[in-house]
Amino acid sequence: MKHGQARFRLRCSGIVEAKVGALGPASGGARGRALVERTPPHAWFLVSAVFHYLGPAFAVLLFARVDVLGVAWLRIASAAAIFAAWRRPWRAFATLDRAGRRLLATWGAVLAAMNCCFYVAIDRLPLGTVAAIEFLPVVALAAVGARTARNAGALALAVPGVYLLTDVRLAGAPLGVAFAFANAMLFAAYIVLAHRVARHPSVSGIDGLAAAMLIAAVAVTPVGGWAAAPAALDPVALLAGVGVGLSSSVIPYVTDQLAMARLSRATYALMVSLLPATATVIGILVLTQVPSATEALGVGLVVAAVAVHRDPARR
Repeated sequence: MKHGQARFRLRCSGIVEAKVGALGPASGGARGRALVERTPPHAWFLVSAVFHYLGPAFAVLLFARVDVLGVAWLRIASAAAIFAAWRRPWRAFATLDRAGRRLLATWGAVLAAMNCCFYVAIDRLPLGTVAAIEFLPVVALAAVGARTARNAGALALAVPGVYLLTDVRLAGAPLGVAFAFANAMLFAAYIVLAHRVARHPSVSGIDGLAAAMLIAAVAVTPVGGWAAAPAALDPVALLAGVGVGLSSSVIPYVTDQLAMARLSRATYALMVSLLPATATVIGILVLTQVPSATEALGVGLVVAAVAVHRDPARR
């Protein structure tokens, strides 16, 4: 998906809550269920958070071999292939009415555009900066949906935090900043559509995500398929692209579900606030993207904003 992925990415409590219908019997036998139950839910969330941004970090390293949009296509196509083999989403798609199919098609198109914007952004900006900007509309959506002093305060923290991040980078990488904001807006649209799919009576969250991923793979092929063509002759690049899709979309989605099944909503929302910081740490360790003091302050303000905000109560 971005970040799937539908980074099933996943990226905020609103997104993951929209991915209802989780693993069910497909998650394995008695031994697998015992392992899941023995493993603390916080550990599953940690795995999800790390892989959520480890995949994009690997993608940045892959840019030296494959064009940026080619890597985006490899990520979406490989994740789509894995989900297709696992869930066979065309069966669920066939049972939907016209409105349901249109909803999934829109979700897939947004997923394709979001991933392309995300990858162009992280090609030009630090991973932690893009991840922090991505959370601004999340906080704004919560502030609009639940007009409370708490959410107003969260927005008051997020806006200057993002300003500090973009003010540092705007002069040197204006295109990267533009794509980071485009990705953030598409991310907000992704959340809204994910909630609508989750409420649809005829499709589970994971089957809807699998169908949307297939649609996204088709949608991004005209702009990214040709850019990924050289990877067909480069086994290392091809395997790396598959690894990016697995790391960015599949592993985070599954582990998100395992964490959410046993964490309270409040605890999960608090842990989600650490995602921008996680992206920054992975950027430092994998890509040597050490933030300046101003950038670190900006990320810190966004982390605080996400921790403070609360999603509207579900009806």
